[in-house]
Amino acid sequence: MSDAPARSRNPLAFLDAEIEELKAKGLYRQLRVVESEQKSRCVIDGREVITLSSNNYLGLNTHPKLRQAALDAVERFGAGSGAVRTIAGTMSLHEELEQRLATFKHTEAVLTFQSGFTANTGVIPILAPEGAVIVSDALNHASIIDGIRLTKAERKIFPHADIDALRSSLREIRAADADRTVLVITDGVFSMDGDIARLPEIVEVAEEADAVVLVDDAHASGVLGRNGRGTVDHFDLHGRVHVQVGTLSKAIGVLGGYVAGPASLRTVLEHKARPFLFSTSHPPAVAAACLAAIHVLETEPELIERLWENARHFKAGLEKLGFDTGNSETPITPVIVGAGALAHRFSDRLFEEGVFAMGIGFPTVPEEKSRVRTIVTAEHSREELDTCLEVFERVGRELAII
Repeated sequence: MSDAPARSRNPLAFLDAEIEELKAKGLYRQLRVVESEQKSRCVIDGREVITLSSNNYLGLNTHPKLRQAALDAVERFGAGSGAVRTIAGTMSLHEELEQRLATFKHTEAVLTFQSGFTANTGVIPILAPEGAVIVSDALNHASIIDGIRLTKAERKIFPHADIDALRSSLREIRAADADRTVLVITDGVFSMDGDIARLPEIVEVAEEADAVVLVDDAHASGVLGRNGRGTVDHFDLHGRVHVQVGTLSKAIGVLGGYVAGPASLRTVLEHKARPFLFSTSHPPAVAAACLAAIHVLETEPELIERLWENARHFKAGLEKLGFDTGNSETPITPVIVGAGALAHRFSDRLFEEGVFAMGIGFPTVPEEKSRVRTIVTAEHSREELDTCLEVFERVGRELAII
């Protein structure tokens, strides 16, 4: 008889089962690997394609001023920051960036985070302590959802962009408790559908209820407002939106997130926001490149103008072909096909024809709203966009989408 111990079952076998289920539903995907600069044309998985899936709205990730700023910072400060901000990780570049962002956003203060995701998970628990209530749009970003989950506050979700439902929730809350802390949260631009929040109405309703308003401007930063200042500037609501969350990794072209608001909020975040307290700060090159990006936004407004020209052209072309583009109002334009497996097949065939546009299905969006999401940039030429439209038409007819 063998003395070897009996082999136990694999305690992680459920992971293999999940993978097989994804494959059976046609939803299994492997990561696409970018092998070149991420411009309008780049090499992905060994194939040169026109990309319609990058958040690099203005092409700043390869802008000469950002490149040089990053290189200079490495030469002066080194590759890393060495610590969390509250120990030895606050560098002069971090402070300079936050001061510039506060001026740019017309707020008292800004605190930067490692990402837009950690900005939300850091600030929401601070703004909604135990006993508070959060009222959130149903289509808000996953980082907002997770930030809410980290609180002990009561949660209420109102149907997307339904101002009457929001008003009703706030009146119900105030009728029960006139002094309760209430936090209303909305995306500025919704990342899957490309529509813009009805911010003036949200602010008006929130003011009636003495509620705090937080706007996540991840996809509006660098896109909406004067010089890309976001939805608050777009609607001229300065001083009426209490907190703005933004990202430095989309139109800004680098990495990170930030919270803009009153100086008192920054102070409390420095002392209590867990992602800030327990994560190493940005490398010097990141902070320096972000500073250069703000300068570019202020001095090269033609980039934003070109972005919107391209967006209007491409959106009109898709709609003329008969594609369902939903309620898009921005350079984010979904092509809704109605089933996850079909969205991924559509995406694969586009890639084979030289266009990279990622398929998105459940759980990111409801199954019946599965889509290929497209994002045009300021870098796309009119010829590239027309080529993409030709490919969309050819593949769309092949798969009976149009």
